[in-house]
Amino acid sequence: MSIHQYNLEDFKKLKKAGEITSQVLDFLEDKIKPGISTNYIDEICVKFLKSKNALSAPLLYKGFPKSICTSVNHVVCHGIPSEKILNDGDIVNIDITSYVDGFHGDSSRMYVAGTPSVKAKKLLDVTYNSLVKAIKILKPGITLGDIGFEIQSYVEQEGFSVVRDFCGHGIGKLFHEEPSILHYGKPNQGMKLKEGMVFTIEPMINAGNYETKVLNDGWTAVTKDKSLSAQFEHTVGITNNGYEVFTLSKKYDKNLH
Repeated sequence: MSIHQYNLEDFKKLKKAGEITSQVLDFLEDKIKPGISTNYIDEICVKFLKSKNALSAPLLYKGFPKSICTSVNHVVCHGIPSEKILNDGDIVNIDITSYVDGFHGDSSRMYVAGTPSVKAKKLLDVTYNSLVKAIKILKPGITLGDIGFEIQSYVEQEGFSVVRDFCGHGIGKLFHEEPSILHYGKPNQGMKLKEGMVFTIEPMINAGNYETKVLNDGWTAVTKDKSLSAQFEHTVGITNNGYEVFTLSKKYDKNLH
């Protein structure tokens, strides 16, 4: 399996794409409220990307019909924006990948329309914390299993489960590259990280069982037991002594600076 290793020039371009993605996600912070449709979210994201001379990578990727993914409540990932209206207490993952100057920036964040339930709030906190914990151990020489173990051991201790059917992925000039980044695993197992590797970490965490199924539209993945699901995602690059988060939000990611 050949893993692309990107150089410092590439890292600058990855950062530019990543910054635009994080700006869109920041822009949405005060826009997600009860009464709006997920189509409306898609529309305002498209306008924002256009204003930055960026394209949406998901649009028509393998036939995906929209520019972003909006995954509400028990939707795990790849939810398709529609006329569906958000209600008070709904949680929604918004997944955006900008394509700028030949490079991708892929990130997703959870939002709440109105006020979340106590359980939903805890699920969001644990999911985000699991991503931060995984990022903070990144450096050359650790293994992919170490990343999965960091997420799984913390999440399960908090009473939630880690989705097995979907994972993070290499990214850069292509939207999806090798390697696959599993969000569960055992320490010291799997490939070792090397300087120049670029990938997403995007844990999908369920309040109930980890099992999922894909609906008839061929995209929308939901929890089998209809329990709530949450996800956060960043695009990261491995440096000579640690990592760089290309999709970092100065506003949101206070504990990753």
